[in-house]
Amino acid sequence: MSALPRLHRPEEVAEALGLSVWWVKDRARQGRIPATRVGNSWRFTAAQYQQIVAAAEQPAAVQTPARSSRSTARPYYADSTAPVAALTPRVPRRHID
Repeated sequence: MSALPRLHRPEEVAEALGLSVWWVKDRARQGRIPATRVGNSWRFTAAQYQQIVAAAEQPAAVQTPARSSRSTARPYYADSTAPVAALTPRVPRRHID
């Protein structure tokens, strides 16, 4: 008969990684870190813990959004030559007769 693996609680994993328990449980729920669901509780094997540590060591790929050449948004410049609309305050409702 083979011995069952030791299952670590989220509190133990969070403490070992220096993260919050909420972060560990949330990432497990999202499927972003390997975990085992036992009843209503999350548990982690030593192999899963090693996978989490290995994933944390690899920097995440930063994806920058592609810029469209047909963008209608204009950048803000203080010396813009665009006409500036004159703003006029409205009369408060309590003063309208």
